[in-house]
Amino acid sequence: MSVYYVTYQDGAKVMRPVLTRDEYLRLRGSEKQKAILKQVREGDTRQKHRLIQMNYSCIPGEDGALKGCKTPSKSVGMDIDFVAPEGLSEEEKKAWMDEKMASVPTLVMAKREALGLLMLERSASKGYHLVFRRHEDLSQEENLKWASDVLGVKFDEGAKDITRVFFTTTAGEGELLFLDDEIFDATPAEDRERTEGVAPLQCCSSKTSYDPEARYNGMLFKDIIAKYWELFNDGKEPTDGDRNVLTFELAVTLRGICGYSVEKMLSVVPNYWAKPDGTCPQEDLAEWRKTIENALKEPRKGMPFRLKQVLGALKSQAGVKACGGTLTTPPPMPKKLPPLIRLLTKNVPWFYKPAVANAVFPALGVHLHGVKFRYWDNVEHEATFMNVLIGRQSIGKGTIKKPIEYIMEDIRQRDIPNRQREADWKQKNPGAKQKKDPRPTDICIQMLIDNLTDAVFNQRIVDANNNGQRFIYTIVDEIEALKKVTSKGAADEVGLLIRKAFDNSDAGQERVGADSVSGIAPLRWNFNASTTPPNARKFFFKMVNDGTVSRLDVSTIIKADDDDDTAPILGIYDHTFAQELKPYIDRLEAANGLIECPQAKRLSLDMKQENKDAARLYESEAYRVFSYRANVIAWLKGMVLYVAHGYKWSREIAEFVRWSQQYNLWCKMLYFGQQLEKELREEVEIQRQAGPQNLLELLPDEFSKEQYHQMRQQQGKTGSGDGTLRCWQSRGYIAYDEVTGRYCKTAEYKRKIGGKL
Repeated sequence: MSVYYVTYQDGAKVMRPVLTRDEYLRLRGSEKQKAILKQVREGDTRQKHRLIQMNYSCIPGEDGALKGCKTPSKSVGMDIDFVAPEGLSEEEKKAWMDEKMASVPTLVMAKREALGLLMLERSASKGYHLVFRRHEDLSQEENLKWASDVLGVKFDEGAKDITRVFFTTTAGEGELLFLDDEIFDATPAEDRERTEGVAPLQCCSSKTSYDPEARYNGMLFKDIIAKYWELFNDGKEPTDGDRNVLTFELAVTLRGICGYSVEKMLSVVPNYWAKPDGTCPQEDLAEWRKTIENALKEPRKGMPFRLKQVLGALKSQAGVKACGGTLTTPPPMPKKLPPLIRLLTKNVPWFYKPAVANAVFPALGVHLHGVKFRYWDNVEHEATFMNVLIGRQSIGKGTIKKPIEYIMEDIRQRDIPNRQREADWKQKNPGAKQKKDPRPTDICIQMLIDNLTDAVFNQRIVDANNNGQRFIYTIVDEIEALKKVTSKGAADEVGLLIRKAFDNSDAGQERVGADSVSGIAPLRWNFNASTTPPNARKFFFKMVNDGTVSRLDVSTIIKADDDDDTAPILGIYDHTFAQELKPYIDRLEAANGLIECPQAKRLSLDMKQENKDAARLYESEAYRVFSYRANVIAWLKGMVLYVAHGYKWSREIAEFVRWSQQYNLWCKMLYFGQQLEKELREEVEIQRQAGPQNLLELLPDEFSKEQYHQMRQQQGKTGSGDGTLRCWQSRGYIAYDEVTGRYCKTAEYKRKIGGKL
């Protein structure tokens, strides 16, 4: 047992074991516990000692007393502690500490297997507690040092006593981040070793053979099966009347990734004949087994299409989870926002705030001109933001308009006289006649309508560049309207402009005619567009895997109650709001030249590593691909906020930047992740099929027969392949180890064949 609930008797600590997950969550989830934690988080640290206390590192005596305990339990509890580098100011130390603490969950989860993680929770004040499997040959302090080396973080030097208790938080989302049921295991270590790997089939219960933690390529079989029923049976599990045929179809689908082993199949395919209490009559248990055995007798035809669909869908879901949210809710917005974002979101209900907080950046970025920011890879970027808000019809996507209107008001006012001057010039110089006067070079119109010709669009690009390297800006109610920005009226053309704009590549046209508009300049184009999920997928269908979608800043609106269709009640936008906004806009307008921020650079480097770890942990190639530019976009937001707040970095900006990246990724994975995962897999498949495949080369130096069958199945080969194994053995390419039951590649294979079988 590894979890003990600590109380006090006559002034001494005593404790009792917590035996189940339900009991553990019940203790953490009481209303009293929630109320006390709320008081602590609000600053009343005296209440901390009223929180429930847990111990994870020792076994008490028979009377439950902790005093003098010498026997450690099977786990170790650890506090995570950071020490800021020397030479930083107090503000910089605080920002550094906040960034490091925000990175802990992803870091720990990425090392979950190596660490033997059993529990991870946010602490009551600031920090995290984690529990990991004890190395019994190491002392308490040596275990803590080992875990510290694995994670690359320092543990709390004051928490080396095995009787150390932890003030527990709640069971809510964001508090209890990970919990493995192994933490409640009361089996003595010697008994666990004696029974490890043994899963006898007992005829009285289906629970004894079923393995809820069985995985394939990191995915739980129970999740694979749940997704299978969701896709192919409306989410319903088999029941009386259809369980024979549906279980048979499920078993045929799964057998390839179970090594065609009946024992493996019995451990992962649920017994749908079992009663709610888990018991199952002998005849029904025999029927369950017979159904699975019959499925294994079916001819083998490679990986079933249904299984590919299921695994693809789970890959996409894994990418969504990697972003810090759930499958239905995005990562939560920080409670404390930078002042500018707090101002711009204050007049909308809470469920609109994430969308507004991200939608304002294209308009804010337009106010920067002649300004460049240097990313950690030394590539210079400008404040380019192209925001697409995706949400169902009539959900309130228009709530972003008022804040943007106030941000753009000064530019709109500047555009009015310039439009009049351009109109006067056109009237004096009709297009059909030779121009009497040259067009004024200081005309600069930044706000564009959504119905332009190529010539007008090109003229606006050139004018903006020649008058201070400024941005042009468009806002449309529906993404389809962006097709009218150019004469071609095609989504592909919009995609090309998006890719050029993100990189500020040259755009324009060259014409020979005297009346034709000619000119080439860097494309500085920010925009806001809205659409619905089906239209978004349709519009960007050909652009998910060419870098277009990854260059977008995607947001969404998800209401807490989908049945509530009443119009949102907005706050008042007035002169006071405009006056509060003005100082931030003025600072953006006044900025110039190359601007750097060391804290933003460090944060972007940390996020890069976190994204790499998360992509590996969740095995999501789409997440990895999307994360590259999501990091750039979030960093650019941080730089804009840094300038707008008077060149001051803060913890609020850092937390917002980190959240904004994960929110952008969550939205992209939700709406485009599954398609990108599929297309990336197809690319790999095409490369795999480009030439003859050396099956033995694809296998590790040591492999089991099950691994061999799985590799054959992945390569689309049929049959058992036992003849091939015998051929490899006779040629001396592999040898069979009778002790381990595994095949090993020989030195002869590596020397003579060299991977060219």
